[in-house]
Amino acid sequence: MSGLVRRVVIFAAVDGLILQPHDQRSQRTVPELQIRYTTNGSATVRAGLHSDLAHLASLEAHGIPLLQGLLNVSSTSYLVSILRRQQVAQIRGNPVYVITSIALIPLSSQSEAQQAIEKTNKETKGSSSRQTSDEKIDYDSSADEGSYHSDGQITDDSHRGSKSLSPPYETARRKSQEDIDSVAQDVIHKRGQYGRFAERWFSTKGWTTERRRVQGMSADDVGKQETDQTRERRSSAQVGDGHQGPSGGPGQAAAAVANPAPKNILGEAPPQKDVGSTLLPKLLQTTKILFASRSFFFSYDFDITRRLGDRKTKAPNLSLHQTVDPLFFWNQHLAAPFIENGDHAYVLPVMQGFVGQRAFSISASPSKDAATVIAKAEEDASDIVDLQKRSETDSSFLLTLISRRSVKRPGLRYLRRGVDEAGNTANSVETEQILSRASWSPSGNVYSFTQYRGSIPLFFSQSPYAFKPVPVTQHSFNTNHAAFECHFSNLVSRYGDIQIALLVNKHGGEAEIGQQYEEHTKRLVAEGGVGGIQPAFEWFDFHAVCRGMRFENVAILMDTLGERLDRLGVTVEAGGHLSDRQKGVLRTNCMDCLDRTNVVQSACGSRALEKQLEEEGVKVDLQTDATTQWFNTLWADNGDAISKQYSSTAALKGDYTRTRKRNYRGALNDFRLTLSRYYNNLVNDYFSQAAIDYLLGTVTEQVFEEFEANMMSNDPAISMHTVRANAIETSSKIVVADQSEDLVGAWTLMSPFEPNTVRTFPFEEIILLLTDAALYAVRFDWNSEKVSSFERVDLCSVTGIMHGTYITSTLTATQTDESKNVGLVIKYRPGKEDIARVNTRSLSTAVCQDFKFDRDANFARTTATGNLFNPSGMGLLARSSGKTAKGQDPKILAFKALPARSSFATIKAGTGGTISEKQLVSDICDNIRRAAYGEEGTAGSDTGLRGGFVENREIVSLKEARRGTGYLEQWGHELKKLVWA
Repeated sequence: MSGLVRRVVIFAAVDGLILQPHDQRSQRTVPELQIRYTTNGSATVRAGLHSDLAHLASLEAHGIPLLQGLLNVSSTSYLVSILRRQQVAQIRGNPVYVITSIALIPLSSQSEAQQAIEKTNKETKGSSSRQTSDEKIDYDSSADEGSYHSDGQITDDSHRGSKSLSPPYETARRKSQEDIDSVAQDVIHKRGQYGRFAERWFSTKGWTTERRRVQGMSADDVGKQETDQTRERRSSAQVGDGHQGPSGGPGQAAAAVANPAPKNILGEAPPQKDVGSTLLPKLLQTTKILFASRSFFFSYDFDITRRLGDRKTKAPNLSLHQTVDPLFFWNQHLAAPFIENGDHAYVLPVMQGFVGQRAFSISASPSKDAATVIAKAEEDASDIVDLQKRSETDSSFLLTLISRRSVKRPGLRYLRRGVDEAGNTANSVETEQILSRASWSPSGNVYSFTQYRGSIPLFFSQSPYAFKPVPVTQHSFNTNHAAFECHFSNLVSRYGDIQIALLVNKHGGEAEIGQQYEEHTKRLVAEGGVGGIQPAFEWFDFHAVCRGMRFENVAILMDTLGERLDRLGVTVEAGGHLSDRQKGVLRTNCMDCLDRTNVVQSACGSRALEKQLEEEGVKVDLQTDATTQWFNTLWADNGDAISKQYSSTAALKGDYTRTRKRNYRGALNDFRLTLSRYYNNLVNDYFSQAAIDYLLGTVTEQVFEEFEANMMSNDPAISMHTVRANAIETSSKIVVADQSEDLVGAWTLMSPFEPNTVRTFPFEEIILLLTDAALYAVRFDWNSEKVSSFERVDLCSVTGIMHGTYITSTLTATQTDESKNVGLVIKYRPGKEDIARVNTRSLSTAVCQDFKFDRDANFARTTATGNLFNPSGMGLLARSSGKTAKGQDPKILAFKALPARSSFATIKAGTGGTISEKQLVSDICDNIRRAAYGEEGTAGSDTGLRGGFVENREIVSLKEARRGTGYLEQWGHELKKLVWA
């Protein structure tokens, strides 16, 4: 396997960051790399450049920098490097580490990179001096032959022992007062990084910028208020930054001028023009917290992403990232620039989940039938490493627990539930329990037992605002079953046979979704299963059976599944070769796949371990033997880790998992954790979800625009393009009753909640169908995938169309962009052929309903002046056809274009380009005009233009929208931003 760069020194050079490998284990020489400022690519540095680096600020990274990739946001990139690691296990002599700290270095300019490096070095030395012995980082001395310090000197670390673990920097004395950064000075110096708060408090414009933004003024209008004097001060400050740091001088200043940082990186541009820069500080903070959560693991030489029987044979010409399982390759998106550039030695795969290891030795039992006593159990990682190195380990065993979180459908508790259209489920985790001799002797047996957890594979959601939310199913039965079948197809191809263990309640709010799960399983079995394999289903009502904190009743489930689990078997490696392979997997889930699932999975792991030890001639009772407490602790740590990654708190029922006992203290602790989860659901999870999706490459930077507007991000469970296409097909079959009508066009648009108005909230996504005879405005139930109601307007009744600016809110910059907020209003007088129908289980018809024309104040004024409605009262076709009912009040259908770009997909034109909102609205108007007038209604036709059938006029202008946005609405949005952003 091609060697990886294990330690890298990062220098802030004039033209870019220099990545200089320190230790070299591979046979070939890995070249230095240069990542130029303001670009996202990497290029090989010219030979001999290292001689010019001694005077530059530097930072030592353990492992591949860029977390193994580049974090690109707000027109700049950040180098993410592993700053600290801790060894948690050793498998076949290969250390496994957990990431405990990272560094983020901006690629905007040399001065910014230097400041980040110097600040990181300060923080690292300060935290190292406060580090306790059990928090110190483990290093294998053979891997770390020396270390760089910020002064460019190399120190020899060869004296380090495997048990005496040293941090990457020597212990520093306590920080002096002058080393402590002033928050106020930092904010003033880089106020852009602190978002609009700093823009208000520390700019000469003060709060007027925010007030003008809320009032709907464009970024250019706000920017015009900036004086030349202010620009000069900012320009001077930027040039001044070029002289800071140890390498300051004319050369550096020239480099800063030659390679200026984009203004929107550090907030120099108006914040409303770049939402990414506004939320950038929070994104960087969230990224640091995420990677410091001890949830990310890696190994330089061992593939921890694959199970024992699934690991590929090492190929000397392949890098580690080319052999790992992509399902658990968490930083693949971040590492893409290095992979594409061929810099494979700099790509270190990282896995999210859990890795734990315990060593235990046994003593001979006096009786052959008596249970063996565990003489000693080692829990400290350094002691476990020492035990593996000793030769007298024949009577010692290792138990290694590895949980691997899937990168598909990632996220947090109530924001990611159920399945997506590709069959991926939320909180999908594979857990492997490995039993081996402590020496990993080739002559000994190695046992592997794998389990799986994942959300119920159906489309459903739960409100994060409710304390005990009821699951709400979504989409039709067929749509759910297609995803359901796809999910089990994925599991069968990966594991083989499937045993389902469902732990939700059989009564109450959870019962309905459990029944649907069972119903889909029965249908899948009736259809012959997947590839001839039929999943087995067992519904175990955990709360009912274990009521009164009698969790030991889980043994009932173990007895029920025992024979089935024995058939699934385990993977066994004997003499270096696989002698047996696990034939299937137990799929366990409750609602969250956390607390109840943890208890059941630990019980299954206990059962498997007892049987494996029995194969080794050791009889152990893990349920009652007090000397096996370490096993319960290991599984409880695993449950807590998975729970923190999904719900931000430790697992409930953890006291039972650890002690096999349940009392009132554990119940009180569970109540505290439940409250903490509820708080996180309401406050922290929304932005964290957007950040996770962005880091994984699931969404684009536009997710932050959506977050600013809605304070949450969308769930990509199912492609909206597919949903909308299916909705259009369903609607056209139901509402177009006359088969002689030909469908001309169909679109999904936003429309006011109340008919015959232009600004009543909430706006709904509806379907507009155009035939050669009529228009159909269809309101669609997107959850049940059924038509709720529709209104048919004969083309003869249309009196005109108006299209233009359609602004409905001024709370965010995106909502006030006149180029993106556009729509159209269709004006008509109800005629004999016009109908409206509402779906009340059976479609009830109301012909020519007299909808109350509830005009808002703005449109009442425009009607009086003839601005909205044709003052003649009759459209061109109405005057000629005679079909229009006289005396009817004029009515309108208002539509607003959906965003052309989203964080998940874009609307594509036939040529492959993106259709703007304005172009979309213009195309709709042209299609309606041609359908009404035929060829005479095409652009440039006298008939089509005469009478102003299509007018380009504002529907709701920025000024009108500003007047319609009340203070309560503004304050409510600001309060949401204060809480969530």
